[in-house]
Amino acid sequence: MALGSPFGTFRPPNISPDPVDGIGRWTAVDLANALVGGVSPEHEHYYPAFPYTSFTGMTADDIRDLYAYLMTLPKISGRAPPHHPSILFRIRRFVGFWKLLFFREGQSEARLSGDPIHDRGAYLVESLSHCAECHSSRNVFGAIKPDIRFAGGVDPQGTGFVPNITQQNLGKWSERDIATMLKTGDTPDHGRVGSSMADVVTNTAVLPDSDRDAIARYIKALPAVQTPHP
Repeated sequence: MALGSPFGTFRPPNISPDPVDGIGRWTAVDLANALVGGVSPEHEHYYPAFPYTSFTGMTADDIRDLYAYLMTLPKISGRAPPHHPSILFRIRRFVGFWKLLFFREGQSEARLSGDPIHDRGAYLVESLSHCAECHSSRNVFGAIKPDIRFAGGVDPQGTGFVPNITQQNLGKWSERDIATMLKTGDTPDHGRVGSSMADVVTNTAVLPDSDRDAIARYIKALPAVQTPHP
């Protein structure tokens, strides 16, 4: 897969447990450092096309479970072609400067309320599903603009405009409407989600109902934010 962006073209790597081309030699600590710190086993900074800016909020237990699962997958040889970043980011050290400005290791953007369903949704939306990575606008350095988080933005690959999912746009949707969309792809106006969201639904459809309900509650609780101009 090639992920286009204003900062170059990035290609997700092989994460099968192949010991040569994949992550078969990684430890659970290596995976944790990648997800939480955005750092490789060789101590290189990962480009934020890998959304560790959201994954950084993951719990240690979930990272251990994810590692255990990944190690059960088939070993597949072969590596993706190299990234082709813009000139500015060809030196990985510059990514470290970006992280100093825009990355807070271990800190989640989740807004907790004390309601266990809402707070489970906060964790799923903000960390695991990293919904804001697509549904937000970014500044000239590629970092999410905090004041219009979830209010929609230009697709990172430049293929359209990702919709606003705050109450500005979803005010008429109920929690049940949101949960149903995450299971079937159907919207309350008798439409269907498309583009990359269709791929997201392929995955959310296999979640337990309780997790879709939790995501719906958190999304429904997002305050209304005006959609930025495309």
